[in-house]
Amino acid sequence: MRRLLALVAFVLAPAALSAQEFGDSRCIMVVDTMLRYRRVEQAGSLTFYAGGLVRLSCQGTSVKMQADSMMAIDNFRITYFIGHVHYSDSTMDVTADRGTYIKDGERWEARGNVVARNLRTNSTLRGPSLDYLRPIPGIRDTVQMYAVSRPRIDYVPLDSVGRPQEPYIIYGDRVRFRGNDRVYAGGRVTVDRSDFSAKGDSLRLDTGLGQDGALVGNAQMQGKGADPYTLTGKNILLRLGSNELRGVRATTRGHAVTQEWDLVADTIDLSLVRSLLVQTLAWGDSIRPKAVSPEREIRADSLAIDTPDRRLTEARTYGRGWIATAADSAGERDWLEGDSVIARFAAADSGPARNVLRQVDAMGKARSYYRVVDRARPGPPSINYIRGDLIVVRMKPSGSNEVDRVDVRGKVDGVQLEPLRQRPDSVTTDSLRTVADSLRRNAQR
Repeated sequence: MRRLLALVAFVLAPAALSAQEFGDSRCIMVVDTMLRYRRVEQAGSLTFYAGGLVRLSCQGTSVKMQADSMMAIDNFRITYFIGHVHYSDSTMDVTADRGTYIKDGERWEARGNVVARNLRTNSTLRGPSLDYLRPIPGIRDTVQMYAVSRPRIDYVPLDSVGRPQEPYIIYGDRVRFRGNDRVYAGGRVTVDRSDFSAKGDSLRLDTGLGQDGALVGNAQMQGKGADPYTLTGKNILLRLGSNELRGVRATTRGHAVTQEWDLVADTIDLSLVRSLLVQTLAWGDSIRPKAVSPEREIRADSLAIDTPDRRLTEARTYGRGWIATAADSAGERDWLEGDSVIARFAAADSGPARNVLRQVDAMGKARSYYRVVDRARPGPPSINYIRGDLIVVRMKPSGSNEVDRVDVRGKVDGVQLEPLRQRPDSVTTDSLRTVADSLRRNAQR
């Protein structure tokens, strides 16, 4: 009876075990509840066993630990928890099948069916393993967590006033957290949100002060919604603003496919506003920008394309630029080239509601090659080749890709070839064929 009364008193009245029994750990454990226990001392080392609704806490802190049973060895330097394990403090709440608390470094290791929830952000991790290191003065200044074996993370960023934003769903073979707003992942990483999905060999994401991120190695990104796009590259950098995706940049072997263009370049940068693509930039040396659409092709040392409100308004080239119509059935194109080229687009006067090419300006060592069809005289078109300091080509507003007017300034020269209307002698035919072949080679350069 005395033993029973003593056990009841031990269960109902929490007791602080002495610092000598637990060593000099920063966590001085307090027994809140345990139905049975046994202690073994040997060669100055204490081993402690307990079972039946084990509940412990760290004196003077918010740390609480709970399990079906526990074993502490080496003077409580390492404490093992088994069955229905639950750990909590002011930042984290963790459940698992097994847990280990390591005094050195104040480290909590959870194993088996781990569910860890950040109490400040409501971010959640689910997986087989988690190592959690709480902030300790003199050891670490912020929360750190490590997980392996491909956990699922529902990562919830906070805005500037602490309100939760849309979560990122992250998978990776290995994951590391630092603080409440930085996450790193490696090995077959995937990231999903309502406005995009992405993957790469590794991930860095900072939704705090940094407001940026990076997918490193075999990076791919797909925009969702009303203005979809696909972006690939060796690496992809992310720009955030108030945790909204403001831009993405592919570096090394960039390739972007949008509703308007198929673009390749060393580096491709897409700027976004409310998930809509508003500007595309591209540049590179090993892969010069090349943008292809059903109606035209643009090449340049660097390239800028403006698409506000999902409407193509302007394309600009820097360095040597070249813009051409799509090749016809014979492989022929009309084209314009210069040290810089500006193509302007506006709504067509008739037909579907879309922007069409209205004017192209080529500046600096400009050249143009275009064909003029005379509808009143059936047959091949006339060919016009011009050089000048500035060439301005104005298109007909119907959207038919037909030239309305060409203005040339500066040092000007060129040639106009008219189709033959009657059989010429062989010398004239050979001469015209030689000139036409030369112009065609220039057009295909």
